[in-house]
Amino acid sequence: MKRRQFLRNTSLFTAGTFFLEGTAFKQLYGFPQVQALAKASKNDRILVVLQLHGGNDGLNQTIPINQYAEYYNLRPNIAISDTGSRKYIKLDNFLPEDQQLGVHPDMLPLKQMYDLGKVNIIQNAGYENMNGSHFKGRDIWFGGVGYNDPITSGWIGRFLEMEFEGDGGVNPKFPEDFPNSDMLDPLGLEFSGGDVSLGFHTEDTIPTAISIPDPASFFDLVTTLPGYDEEILKSIDNRGFPPANLNGSLYAEELKWILGIEDGTDDYAKRLQEVYKKGGATSIDYPSRYPLSAPSGALNNPIANNFKIIAQLIGGGCKTKVYMVRMGGFDTHVNQVERYDNSLGGHAALTYHIFATMKAFQEDLKARGVEGQVVTVTMSEFGRRAKSNASYGSDHGTVAPMYVFGNKINPGVIGKNTNLTKAQGSGNLSDAAGDITDYRTVFNTILQDWFEVDPSKIPIILPNYNASLTVPLFNESLTPLDNFLNERYRLEDVFPNPVVKEAHFSFYINTASHVKVVLRDLRGNKVATLMNEFKNEGQHTFIADLVNLRTGTYVYSLETNQIKTSKKLIKL
Repeated sequence: MKRRQFLRNTSLFTAGTFFLEGTAFKQLYGFPQVQALAKASKNDRILVVLQLHGGNDGLNQTIPINQYAEYYNLRPNIAISDTGSRKYIKLDNFLPEDQQLGVHPDMLPLKQMYDLGKVNIIQNAGYENMNGSHFKGRDIWFGGVGYNDPITSGWIGRFLEMEFEGDGGVNPKFPEDFPNSDMLDPLGLEFSGGDVSLGFHTEDTIPTAISIPDPASFFDLVTTLPGYDEEILKSIDNRGFPPANLNGSLYAEELKWILGIEDGTDDYAKRLQEVYKKGGATSIDYPSRYPLSAPSGALNNPIANNFKIIAQLIGGGCKTKVYMVRMGGFDTHVNQVERYDNSLGGHAALTYHIFATMKAFQEDLKARGVEGQVVTVTMSEFGRRAKSNASYGSDHGTVAPMYVFGNKINPGVIGKNTNLTKAQGSGNLSDAAGDITDYRTVFNTILQDWFEVDPSKIPIILPNYNASLTVPLFNESLTPLDNFLNERYRLEDVFPNPVVKEAHFSFYINTASHVKVVLRDLRGNKVATLMNEFKNEGQHTFIADLVNLRTGTYVYSLETNQIKTSKKLIKL
């Protein structure tokens, strides 16, 4: 690529865009005011933001079981059925009635993660008087503000700027002093084919973006640029400095800045290639295609490779603090479902891509030993109306669920089911203060409880918001997770115990699963398989004849996809 083309691809955004494995992403915050003291970060925790671009129909993903009749009446031509092989999946029998949810049949991966204690669903997330414009709505979420507040920067940008400030007023010069030994990695990476999101902007940074088509050409671009023979740069000498007669002018500073970006991008390219290769691949399979019926444009998974790269970068030692992945296709005004089956179609495919990818991502992080460092949160500029339209679609609405993934979160559901009786007139869900979970409460909780931001800084990162408003999203102790799992997957005491002839076994499972009940001796040798079959959710009891079992002490185990638990049995 010619140097003129390189400069032509440089735009006023906040990142350098390049590709790994054919996937575009953007490096953010190679700027002194945010990067100078990256080493001062309080922890090694990472946030991944998955932006659902277009307005996600959360009502077809998390269905209020206690209001199913109202749900169906509002959207009969797109509603997920409560009967048949593609009916909704009941999320959790232990939730109170006003939180009982059925999830889309293509959200089985979410159900599986939920049962392992790795998902929290925040219901009715949004803000008062939600804006139905894609552009304004996204700006509000990225800005971390209310509907009527000014938006000049993003909440992530303000967080990063404050997180890494405090160098005593002495900043290294950018770009020649960056990257440096204190921070080799960009603070943020965005996977996107377009501009860097407002969420990463600060009030006073000089933004930049560099676009290239693939990993090889990116590396080649920054290492093999030809000499300064282009017409646009004829007046610049071969040392890469503007001519002396331009000293002190804004033009000279801009030229110096552009040339410095090239050098900084070279360093970032080499560093990210290095940690990416160091991370290596795991055996985890990321789903690449929706296996059922949907429009051709929705079949291929657009985010699987993004998350695979993020896992590999983190596994290789990349210290980037915030990642963002943008996923489009959620503006489902028309043909959201297949007309012969409401559980299939474009939105179903998108739903599958989200949760199948997140399950693979969590497994990949676990395989690399870094699962405890990463939390992922979803966001969308708005939800869809409760009332469907005549085109088998849904129009711009208000609130929608946010999903949070990780093994350090409190699993469960936050917030009650939306009140669908309030949607009977307008067809829209209520966005009144008492009916929503303000999205900033979720971001505020992530900032304070995950990134350990001082509460006194929250009003600057989230303007005009009360720092004391949080939700119970995180818990460092294993006890809540153990309690969560033990409530939902229980192996009861065998009766009688000691056993002479017949033994009565009982267990409870929170989701339909293949179940094994195995009897072993104290050395771990299998003595008998007492059950080996598929069981629906709920309580199960069976009787086993152990009359021929030798006298002694044994261990009986309940084994499912979600859990393995054991207890002792004595045979007389």
